[in-house]
Amino acid sequence: MTKARLSFAQIWNMCCGLFGVQIVWGLQNVNTSRIFQTLGADLNELAILWIAAPATGLLVQPIIGHLSDRTWGRLGRRRPYLFYGSILTAVSLFLMPNASSVLTASLMLWVLSASINVAMEPFRAFVADTLPEEQRTTGFAMQVFFIGAGAVFASALPWVLTHWFGVSGQAVAGQLPPSVHTAFYVGGVTLLVAVMWTVFTTHEHPPETLADGARVQPEHRTPSAEGAALMLKSGALWTIAGLVACALAFASGWAREIYVLAGSATAFGAAQLAATWLRRQGKASLGVLEVVEDMLHMPQVLIRLAVVQFFTWFGLFAMWIYTTPAVTARHYGATDPASAAYNQGADWVGVLFAGYNGVAALVALLLPALVARIGLRVSHALCLAMGALGFVGFVVIDDPALLWIPIVGIGVAWASILSAPYAMLSSAVPPHKMGVYMGIHNLFLVLPQLIAAVVLGPVVGRLFKGEAIQALGLAAGAFALAAISALAVRDPARDPIR
Repeated sequence: MTKARLSFAQIWNMCCGLFGVQIVWGLQNVNTSRIFQTLGADLNELAILWIAAPATGLLVQPIIGHLSDRTWGRLGRRRPYLFYGSILTAVSLFLMPNASSVLTASLMLWVLSASINVAMEPFRAFVADTLPEEQRTTGFAMQVFFIGAGAVFASALPWVLTHWFGVSGQAVAGQLPPSVHTAFYVGGVTLLVAVMWTVFTTHEHPPETLADGARVQPEHRTPSAEGAALMLKSGALWTIAGLVACALAFASGWAREIYVLAGSATAFGAAQLAATWLRRQGKASLGVLEVVEDMLHMPQVLIRLAVVQFFTWFGLFAMWIYTTPAVTARHYGATDPASAAYNQGADWVGVLFAGYNGVAALVALLLPALVARIGLRVSHALCLAMGALGFVGFVVIDDPALLWIPIVGIGVAWASILSAPYAMLSSAVPPHKMGVYMGIHNLFLVLPQLIAAVVLGPVVGRLFKGEAIQALGLAAGAFALAAISALAVRDPARDPIR
């Protein structure tokens, strides 16, 4: 069955829920470090406190992708997760700014991150399910427009509430300003409205109609003796490596962040061992353990994209953690979260984040034309290079009023980051595995964030002597490597897919 082309209005309705989803990420990205510092967290603790976002994504996204591939009910295939995930996220938004300690704020960040991952993960597969291949670049670009618009709204919201509506932006010691509280409440309501609009105005194709002439890979079968031996070896190596890392971390007193990575490696190895054993016992279905097999059968495009995404999201995570302390310290000379200068700088960071997302929303409308001219691969590499230059700008520019210049480069990169990899991937995976492979792809977004959470604290605290601005220089280098790596990814429109 060939999918019918959708109208502009239909694509608009399908994507507008991401406006609400990105409000959540915008509020989280701009305000999380501010919340932690307000409640007394040290600069060197920020990276580990932020670990909730990538850690929950590591677990939730592939599982939700796997489950949504196998869901069909009154709301369809992907929409049940959008519906219930948005409700849980809205509740979390209402609670997050009311945390009274670093511990409760950290716990609420875990809950908020898990909830928004449930609502967000199916959106990419939703577009790939619904649109014919020739419209997918347009669909993903439309998603970037709404992501950019939502992030602009969220990032600038505390500043807007203070300067346009008179909500106080001044904080007392140990408390967030009223403008931040109000921003989270407004964000929760807007999230529900936007996602529910998508849920109730968009229809989905039943799973049996999704092939659209695409290549369908065979289902997993009982592995051969050689295949089982390879999986057992891989599982054993991952498990042993994770356990050894845990033991070394305990014996040497390493940072507690190491346990997250070591535990993830151990769990991945154990899952491979369990999947192999169950297959050898003749089990036809493994439930979520099939995700492990899917990872071991990834298409070549996904493997090469993983390298690009590693460097990209390492740099982004550094930006989200350290831009507020970097700008407030270097450009405003303030490190006390209760000071007027700190809050002025933090609000300006919100405006800058709104700026790069606004640039991304506009550039997203131009990307299809650029891709048509030079291809996805070269277009993505060019955009990432502009992002690298943007991060360099933060390091070399002294006047905070001029920081909008590097923000343009970061915005161009962000537009491509949110669309090009998904367009490449959607053409290279079987339709009945779209959700799980989108989730697996997102693992390569969260793994570099986990690694960043482990290494950035010591690097900034010891190597950079507490100068957070140097973390943005590190982000520049990571983006440069991502741009070079992007040139090795096959362009599905110009090269044969492998």
